Amino acid sequence: MALLVVFALLFTGCRDGRPPNAVFSLDDVPDRLIGALYGTPSARLADDLGTALVFNSGNELIAALLAGTVDCAVMESVMAEEITRNASGVRILSDTLLEYELRFAVPRENAELLKVVNAALADLDMNGTLKGLRDKYFSGSTYIYTPPAGITARPGALTLATTPDSPPYSFIDADGMYAGLDIDVAQAVCDLLGVELRVIAVDPGELVTAVWFGRAELAAGWLPGDVDDQVSVTDAYANTAHVIIVRK
Repeated sequence: MALLVVFALLFTGCRDGRPPNAVFSLDDVPDRLIGALYGTPSARLADDLGTALVFNSGNELIAALLAGTVDCAVMESVMAEEITRNASGVRILSDTLLEYELRFAVPRENAELLKVVNAALADLDMNGTLKGLRDKYFSGSTYIYTPPAGITARPGALTLATTPDSPPYSFIDADGMYAGLDIDVAQAVCDLLGVELRVIAVDPGELVTAVWFGRAELAAGWLPGDVDDQVSVTDAYANTAHVIIVRK
Protein backbone atom coordinates (compact mmCIF):
# COMPACT_ATOMS: atom_id res chain seq x y z
CA MET A 1 0.00 0.00 0.00
CA ALA A 2 1.14 3.54 -0.63
CA LEU A 3 1.94 5.79 2.31
CA LEU A 4 1.58 9.49 1.57
CA VAL A 5 2.90 12.09 3.99
CA VAL A 6 1.39 15.56 4.44
CA PHE A 7 3.26 18.02 6.66
CA ALA A 8 1.57 21.31 5.78
CA LEU A 9 -1.86 22.51 6.79
CA LEU A 10 -3.76 21.98 3.58
CA PHE A 11 -7.24 22.95 4.63
CA THR A 12 -8.75 25.45 7.00
CA GLY A 13 -11.96 23.73 7.96
CA CYS A 14 -15.43 22.78 6.91
CA ARG A 15 -16.55 23.91 3.43
CA ASP A 16 -19.98 24.22 1.87
CA GLY A 17 -20.73 21.51 -0.64
CA ARG A 18 -18.42 18.94 0.94
CA PRO A 19 -18.52 15.54 -0.78
CA PRO A 20 -20.98 12.99 0.60
CA ASN A 21 -19.79 10.26 2.90
CA ALA A 22 -19.13 6.87 1.28
CA VAL A 23 -17.99 4.90 4.35
CA PHE A 24 -20.86 3.60 6.48
CA SER A 25 -19.37 0.45 8.04
CA LEU A 26 -16.04 -1.31 8.48
CA ASP A 27 -16.76 -3.24 5.28
CA ASP A 28 -16.50 0.02 3.34
CA VAL A 29 -13.02 0.89 4.68
CA PRO A 30 -10.62 -1.41 2.72
CA ASP A 31 -8.97 0.12 -0.35
CA ARG A 32 -10.04 3.65 0.57
CA LEU A 33 -7.87 6.73 0.96
CA ILE A 34 -7.51 6.75 4.76
CA GLY A 35 -6.23 9.59 6.91
CA ALA A 36 -4.15 9.00 10.05
CA LEU A 37 -1.72 10.78 12.33
CA TYR A 38 1.94 10.53 11.39
CA GLY A 39 4.02 7.97 13.28
CA THR A 40 1.12 6.32 15.13
CA PRO A 41 -0.10 2.70 15.06
CA SER A 42 -3.18 4.09 13.29
CA ALA A 43 -0.99 5.08 10.35
CA ARG A 44 0.19 1.48 10.01
CA LEU A 45 -3.40 0.26 10.19
CA ALA A 46 -4.43 2.74 7.51
CA ASP A 47 -1.59 1.59 5.28
CA ASP A 48 -2.64 -2.05 5.73
CA LEU A 49 -6.27 -1.28 4.89
CA GLY A 50 -5.89 1.05 1.94
CA THR A 51 -3.82 4.07 0.92
CA ALA A 52 -2.70 6.04 3.95
CA LEU A 53 -2.48 9.83 3.90
CA VAL A 54 -0.84 10.97 7.14
CA PHE A 55 -0.99 14.32 8.93
CA ASN A 56 0.85 16.05 11.76
CA SER A 57 -2.23 17.07 13.77
CA GLY A 58 -5.78 16.00 14.39
CA ASN A 59 -7.10 19.35 13.17
CA GLU A 60 -5.37 18.88 9.81
CA LEU A 61 -6.74 15.37 9.57
CA ILE A 62 -10.34 16.40 10.30
CA ALA A 63 -10.08 19.32 7.85
CA ALA A 64 -8.88 16.94 5.14
CA LEU A 65 -11.75 14.55 5.89
CA LEU A 66 -14.32 17.35 5.68
CA ALA A 67 -12.82 18.55 2.38
CA GLY A 68 -12.95 15.06 0.89
CA THR A 69 -9.19 14.66 0.53
CA VAL A 70 -9.54 11.38 2.44
CA ASP A 71 -12.53 9.04 2.50
CA CYS A 72 -12.25 8.33 6.23
CA ALA A 73 -9.77 8.52 9.10
CA VAL A 74 -8.47 5.97 11.61
CA MET A 75 -7.48 7.12 15.10
CA GLU A 76 -7.04 5.95 18.67
CA SER A 77 -10.50 6.06 20.25
CA VAL A 78 -9.87 8.49 23.13
CA MET A 79 -8.21 10.99 20.82
CA ALA A 80 -10.97 10.50 18.24
CA GLU A 81 -13.67 11.24 20.80
CA GLU A 82 -11.88 14.39 21.93
CA ILE A 83 -11.40 15.69 18.39
CA THR A 84 -14.88 14.91 17.11
CA ARG A 85 -16.53 16.41 20.19
CA ASN A 86 -15.78 19.90 18.86
CA ALA A 87 -15.87 19.17 15.12
CA SER A 88 -19.14 19.44 13.28
CA GLY A 89 -19.72 17.35 10.18
CA VAL A 90 -17.91 14.19 11.32
CA ARG A 91 -18.80 11.14 13.39
CA ILE A 92 -17.23 7.93 14.67
CA LEU A 93 -18.48 4.61 13.30
CA SER A 94 -20.12 2.52 16.01
CA ASP A 95 -18.02 -0.59 15.26
CA THR A 96 -14.45 -0.58 16.61
CA LEU A 97 -11.75 -1.35 14.05
CA LEU A 98 -9.29 -2.87 16.53
CA GLU A 99 -9.23 -3.17 20.31
CA TYR A 100 -6.49 -4.55 22.53
CA GLU A 101 -4.90 -4.30 25.98
CA LEU A 102 -1.47 -2.87 26.67
CA ARG A 103 0.71 -5.23 28.71
CA PHE A 104 4.40 -5.92 29.30
CA ALA A 105 6.09 -9.08 28.11
CA VAL A 106 8.44 -10.69 30.67
CA PRO A 107 10.59 -13.85 30.52
CA ARG A 108 8.57 -17.02 31.06
CA GLU A 109 11.18 -18.41 33.44
CA ASN A 110 11.10 -15.35 35.72
CA ALA A 111 7.88 -15.90 37.67
CA GLU A 112 9.07 -13.58 40.46
CA LEU A 113 9.49 -10.67 38.05
CA LEU A 114 5.99 -11.23 36.69
CA LYS A 115 4.65 -11.21 40.24
CA VAL A 116 6.36 -8.00 41.35
CA VAL A 117 5.54 -6.12 38.12
CA ASN A 118 1.87 -7.08 38.44
CA ALA A 119 1.93 -5.95 42.08
CA ALA A 120 3.46 -2.62 41.04
CA LEU A 121 0.84 -2.16 38.32
CA ALA A 122 -1.90 -2.84 40.87
CA ASP A 123 -0.43 -0.17 43.18
CA LEU A 124 -0.19 2.32 40.29
CA ASP A 125 -3.80 1.63 39.46
CA MET A 126 -4.90 2.11 43.05
CA ASN A 127 -3.05 5.42 43.53
CA GLY A 128 -4.29 6.92 40.26
CA THR A 129 -0.97 6.96 38.42
CA LEU A 130 -2.15 4.76 35.56
CA LYS A 131 -5.24 6.88 35.01
CA GLY A 132 -3.18 10.05 35.13
CA LEU A 133 -0.76 8.73 32.53
CA ARG A 134 -3.56 7.47 30.30
CA ASP A 135 -5.25 10.87 30.49
CA LYS A 136 -1.95 12.59 29.69
CA TYR A 137 -1.30 10.65 26.51
CA PHE A 138 -4.82 9.87 25.33
CA SER A 139 -6.69 13.02 26.35
CA GLY A 140 -4.01 15.70 26.49
CA SER A 141 -4.29 16.37 30.22
CA THR A 142 -1.53 18.19 32.12
CA TYR A 143 -0.89 15.29 34.53
CA ILE A 144 2.68 15.21 35.83
CA TYR A 145 4.02 11.98 37.26
CA THR A 146 5.89 12.30 40.55
CA PRO A 147 8.09 9.38 41.72
CA PRO A 148 7.08 8.00 45.12
CA ALA A 149 9.06 8.98 48.18
CA GLY A 150 10.60 6.54 50.65
CA ILE A 151 11.42 3.74 48.18
CA THR A 152 14.70 1.97 48.97
CA ALA A 153 16.99 1.87 45.96
CA ARG A 154 18.20 -1.59 44.96
CA PRO A 155 21.12 -2.59 42.78
CA GLY A 156 20.44 -3.53 39.19
CA ALA A 157 18.13 -2.38 36.44
CA LEU A 158 15.31 -3.55 34.21
CA THR A 159 15.75 -3.16 30.47
CA LEU A 160 12.66 -2.28 28.45
CA ALA A 161 12.47 -3.11 24.74
CA THR A 162 10.22 -0.75 22.81
CA THR A 163 9.59 0.65 19.34
CA PRO A 164 10.37 4.37 19.57
CA ASP A 165 8.27 5.43 16.57
CA SER A 166 4.82 4.78 18.04
CA PRO A 167 3.47 7.92 19.72
CA PRO A 168 1.74 8.29 22.12
CA TYR A 169 2.98 4.91 23.39
CA SER A 170 6.72 5.25 22.74
CA PHE A 171 8.69 7.94 20.94
CA ILE A 172 11.77 10.18 21.12
CA ASP A 173 10.91 13.62 22.52
CA ALA A 174 12.36 17.02 21.61
CA ASP A 175 15.22 16.48 24.06
CA GLY A 176 16.18 13.17 22.45
CA MET A 177 14.80 11.16 25.38
CA TYR A 178 12.47 8.17 25.31
CA ALA A 179 8.92 9.22 26.17
CA GLY A 180 5.36 7.96 25.93
CA LEU A 181 2.79 6.00 27.89
CA ASP A 182 4.73 2.71 27.76
CA ILE A 183 7.93 4.41 28.89
CA ASP A 184 6.29 6.30 31.75
CA VAL A 185 4.44 3.24 33.04
CA ALA A 186 7.66 1.21 32.93
CA GLN A 187 9.48 4.02 34.77
CA ALA A 188 6.76 4.14 37.43
CA VAL A 189 7.04 0.36 37.90
CA CYS A 190 10.82 0.61 38.27
CA ASP A 191 10.44 3.49 40.73
CA LEU A 192 8.23 1.32 42.95
CA LEU A 193 10.71 -1.55 42.68
CA GLY A 194 13.64 0.76 43.45
CA VAL A 195 15.59 -0.16 40.31
CA GLU A 196 16.86 1.76 37.29
CA LEU A 197 14.99 1.67 33.98
CA ARG A 198 17.00 1.21 30.82
CA VAL A 199 15.42 1.38 27.36
CA ILE A 200 16.48 -0.21 24.07
CA ALA A 201 14.91 0.35 20.67
CA VAL A 202 13.83 -2.67 18.62
CA ASP A 203 11.74 -3.29 15.54
CA PRO A 204 8.07 -4.20 16.19
CA GLY A 205 8.69 -7.80 15.21
CA GLU A 206 11.51 -8.09 17.78
CA LEU A 207 9.56 -7.11 20.91
CA VAL A 208 8.86 -10.69 21.94
CA THR A 209 12.19 -12.11 20.84
CA ALA A 210 14.11 -9.37 22.70
CA VAL A 211 12.67 -10.78 25.94
CA TRP A 212 12.77 -14.41 24.81
CA PHE A 213 16.50 -14.21 24.02
CA GLY A 214 17.40 -12.17 27.10
CA ARG A 215 18.13 -8.75 25.57
CA ALA A 216 15.48 -7.20 27.82
CA GLU A 217 13.47 -8.09 30.92
CA LEU A 218 10.40 -6.18 29.69
CA ALA A 219 8.89 -5.35 26.31
CA ALA A 220 6.07 -2.93 25.57
CA GLY A 221 4.26 -2.34 22.32
CA TRP A 222 1.79 -4.03 20.02
CA LEU A 223 2.30 -7.57 21.34
CA PRO A 224 0.74 -10.50 19.46
CA GLY A 225 -1.97 -12.40 21.30
CA ASP A 226 -0.41 -15.86 21.03
CA VAL A 227 2.96 -15.45 22.75
CA ASP A 228 2.40 -17.73 25.78
CA ASP A 229 4.89 -20.27 24.47
CA GLN A 230 7.65 -17.62 24.38
CA VAL A 231 7.02 -15.07 27.13
CA SER A 232 4.64 -14.29 29.96
CA VAL A 233 2.51 -11.15 29.88
CA THR A 234 1.61 -8.88 32.77
CA ASP A 235 -1.78 -7.54 33.73
CA ALA A 236 -3.03 -4.74 31.48
CA TYR A 237 -2.11 -1.15 32.26
CA ALA A 238 -4.34 0.38 29.57
CA ASN A 239 -6.96 -0.52 27.00
CA THR A 240 -6.80 1.05 23.59
CA ALA A 241 -8.93 0.90 20.49
CA HIS A 242 -8.79 2.28 16.98
CA VAL A 243 -11.92 3.66 15.37
CA ILE A 244 -12.99 5.03 12.02
CA ILE A 245 -14.07 8.67 11.61
CA VAL A 246 -16.29 9.57 8.64
CA ARG A 247 -18.21 12.55 7.31
CA LYS A 248 -21.82 12.84 8.46
